[in-house]
Amino acid sequence: MRPHFIARFCIAVLFATLTMGTAPPMPTTALPIDHWRVVLVAGDTAQPVFDNAIKAIGLWLGAHGVAAADIHRLAASAAPATPAIEPATLDRVLGRIADLHAQPNEGCFVFITSHGGLGIYLSRQDEMLRPSALARALKAGCGAVPTVVIVSGCYSGSFARGAMAAPNRIILTAARADRPSFGCEAERTYTVYDACLLGALPHATTWRGLFIETKDCVELREQQLDAEASHPQASFGAAVKTLPLRF
Repeated sequence: MRPHFIARFCIAVLFATLTMGTAPPMPTTALPIDHWRVVLVAGDTAQPVFDNAIKAIGLWLGAHGVAAADIHRLAASAAPATPAIEPATLDRVLGRIADLHAQPNEGCFVFITSHGGLGIYLSRQDEMLRPSALARALKAGCGAVPTVVIVSGCYSGSFARGAMAAPNRIILTAARADRPSFGCEAERTYTVYDACLLGALPHATTWRGLFIETKDCVELREQQLDAEASHPQASFGAAVKTLPLRF
């Protein structure tokens, strides 16, 4: 075998060895998020706690620099006299999320609060929002940009797994898939989970920190209520594990 052929062959083998099995680089969140596109959903009118929560979250976002034009509010209680709030029907919720059209260096934030069961209840037209449908809408509207989804309701842990889990998504839920959450009484301002979440927002510097502080608060409140543990859940995609909580 000629020496120059041997040299070329060895170089080719070395290159193949170095590159074999190398995965494509994992997308990261090194680039700053210039601004957020937001959807807030209150799914039921049986108690005022759900409307109260999206109002409070909207005010907090506005106070932290999110433009009103980028915050879309949908509620079962929406009336023609309040055009700033859309009716929270299944088609409108999924359509609004799918139409976010997030661009590079942007982020998506979706907060949904309601009663839960085999999905999240939307009382306006007696419908259920299911994880698979939400996952499709998020893929259409947010693609691969950093996306944070908070689903507050009984049995909402089903939204933190399966099709909903993705490398660019952080998902927080109020309960495990087989556990209820608490605080839907009419005399309350917020559910237990939503109250703890709102209480943690001013202190948390990362989304993981928000999850931990909220979970600890929920556990304490449930002990005080002598209630069965709801076990809030979280899913942190590989590309957003350390995403800062900054709007």
